[in-house]
Amino acid sequence: MKKILITGASGGIGSGIVEKFAIKDYVLILTSSSEATLQSLKNKYGSDHSYYVLNFNDPVNFEETLKQISLEHKDLDVIVNNAGITDDSLILRMKLEQWNNVLQANLTSNFSIIKNLLPNMLKNKSGSIIGISSVVATSGNPGQSNYVAAKSGMIGFYKSVALEVASRNINVNVISPGFIISPMTDKLSDNQKNTILDKIPMKRFGYPKEIANLVYFLSNDEASYITGQNIHVNGGMLMV
Repeated sequence: MKKILITGASGGIGSGIVEKFAIKDYVLILTSSSEATLQSLKNKYGSDHSYYVLNFNDPVNFEETLKQISLEHKDLDVIVNNAGITDDSLILRMKLEQWNNVLQANLTSNFSIIKNLLPNMLKNKSGSIIGISSVVATSGNPGQSNYVAAKSGMIGFYKSVALEVASRNINVNVISPGFIISPMTDKLSDNQKNTILDKIPMKRFGYPKEIANLVYFLSNDEASYITGQNIHVNGGMLMV
């Protein structure tokens, strides 16, 4: 059975990805910053899978956990870097701490995860690495300069890694979702939702399963000639 690591496994998109690969009989390696969340995941998916606390704000825990995953799962097939945070503020009001925390969680974490887990893939001469970015990485978004910088930096980083490992049969790609139904969109007022929907030609938000389906495609042999790409899934909100 193939193995997949999914970070941010409990979020809207993350839970959709987990569900997709669970029904495809993958061995799941799931991470969260919360023990309680991991226990909920374990209750749902069972003890045949692996669960790790991965805390961006604790560098020692972060590196030690990644080394543990590397040792315990040398035959890892797929890495999905989905975890991330936002901490919004207009640039003149943004604190350096906000900037650093968001870049740490959304960009530097990707570097650490790939650096620690890539060697096994190189030895196996096989693998797929998929990062979840955002439509705003390309469009920009007021009040989110830290998040946009991290997510756009992520795209450049993945393209560079793709060039470095393509000859070893490892695919590296990014997915940039638009507005996907999640606890975050549930909090929007009707006016806010309508304002956003006016910008989406398909006149609806996306579903987590629509991102999960693309992740599954990119992780399999059907997508073996696709690497170094940033694929937009946004209902036509941004066409590039």
